[in-house]
Amino acid sequence: MKRREFLASLAVLTGSSMLPVKWAKAQTREESLRVLSEGAANSFDSFSVGVNRNSIQISWNVYDRLVTFAYKPREDGTPYYDYFDIKGELAESFEFSEDKKSITFHLRKDAVFHDGVPVTAEDVKWSLDRVVASPVGKAQFSTGSMTDPAQFVVIDAHTIRVDLPQPDRFALPNLALTYPIIVNSKLAKQHATTEDPFAMEWLKTNAAAGGAFKIERADMGERVILARFDDWKSGPLPSIKRVLWQTVPAAESRIASLVRGDADIVQDLPPKDVVTLLDNPEVKVIGVPTSSFQFIGMNGDLAPFNDVRVRQAIAYALPYEDMFQAALFRRGEPLFGGKPGAPDTTKFPQPLGYSTDLEKAKALLAEAGLADGFSTTFSFELSLATVAEPVALLLQESLGKIGIKVSIEKVPAGQLGTLLQEKKVPFYFEGSTSYLADPDYFFRIFYYGDTRWNFGSYKNKEFIGLVDKTRYETDPAVYDADIKRMITLVKEDIPIILLWHPALDTGMKKDVANYSYAFHRQLELRTLTRG
Repeated sequence: MKRREFLASLAVLTGSSMLPVKWAKAQTREESLRVLSEGAANSFDSFSVGVNRNSIQISWNVYDRLVTFAYKPREDGTPYYDYFDIKGELAESFEFSEDKKSITFHLRKDAVFHDGVPVTAEDVKWSLDRVVASPVGKAQFSTGSMTDPAQFVVIDAHTIRVDLPQPDRFALPNLALTYPIIVNSKLAKQHATTEDPFAMEWLKTNAAAGGAFKIERADMGERVILARFDDWKSGPLPSIKRVLWQTVPAAESRIASLVRGDADIVQDLPPKDVVTLLDNPEVKVIGVPTSSFQFIGMNGDLAPFNDVRVRQAIAYALPYEDMFQAALFRRGEPLFGGKPGAPDTTKFPQPLGYSTDLEKAKALLAEAGLADGFSTTFSFELSLATVAEPVALLLQESLGKIGIKVSIEKVPAGQLGTLLQEKKVPFYFEGSTSYLADPDYFFRIFYYGDTRWNFGSYKNKEFIGLVDKTRYETDPAVYDADIKRMITLVKEDIPIILLWHPALDTGMKKDVANYSYAFHRQLELRTLTRG
């Protein structure tokens, strides 16, 4: 198929599930993919203000980073990103100094950007400087002790060093996340201004990249066409040459297109539809429990949730199995149940040791002086209604059995975060994601401080001391002992009630292979192949 014919066929697309005849019959279909998603990217950038999650699908595949996570197979054979195995991407090698206070990266000497301009250490420094110049980027990089442009030192044209104020195990994984894309600084600087020295605005709608794919055409909100960059040197050249990524908001339209064979990959599958697709021999669904987690939040600053016995009572009263079935059709990994008390492992999140026990819940309420129960509201955001509403209804029914009267409040999309920041919501359903897998990092983000992310407003003094202590702990035995104590505390104090890791379900044709789950939950196009 000629490029002109390909683009002409795209002209008839309207974002529906209709497939261009020329695309369907193209001789190069085995080297192409048509991907359908519910949402659309709103930027080519990875971290500027307002960038949405779908944008990662572009920036991850279009840009390189210095390093990336390797993949290892899960029990079902699906490759899953390995947080503890970081390999070079644009950097062909790297090493730590003896005191662990600097990392030196050696760039691939043959790497070029999409316009053919060689990649240099100056481009890398400018790109990392750009991260810490952004409040969004600096907030993330600070978790790896990277906050100042002076820490990024050019040694020569193909060598750059990152200096740290102290050894920090989070520095290297931060460089493998979505934020530190390596930008063609010579191109981007042409569009910088005094007010915008890092061309943040221009990079939202323009790519200055050198990754495995380049943007051939983009109609934001409707479709993006990605073409393989044949001069990419940072890994094995992808076998897929072209990707058509379309926005199709209606799940039934995306699924119908997959079943007909018009689409190759369908994202954002509702759990109820996954159950049906699993019985369809013409397609396959790969479901992977994600690093995301969903939970019941209780504001520990507000009565009666400031009483640990009330929080424990609610944890014992929830109908976990019924909620898991009704909300997710069991598509995920449970974080309920498990063994109370001291943990056997330092992995976190993990089950907190609570299962449904209404009699124990009633006894705890009585101990708290609330034998007759109390009244409260339970909130969820409408954007999460597919999962949150069945959770809320079952919670309302079950808590009613122990005397707690619950009124359900549905918050307009985009507003719950503000209310949580202001600590105004007493009781609610929410979800979040932790990019870094270390348990102390998880506790620091979600159980510590005055941020909105401390969802339970947790303020246990012993716990706070342990969070501060483990930040730079280098003795593995001491670290593990401290983490196990922290897990024991949150199991007892139950500031939030973990429910599950929801599965990321992706539907695809039988001949699509080598799907790999990435931590950001978007497609890793570089590994995909067709049979």
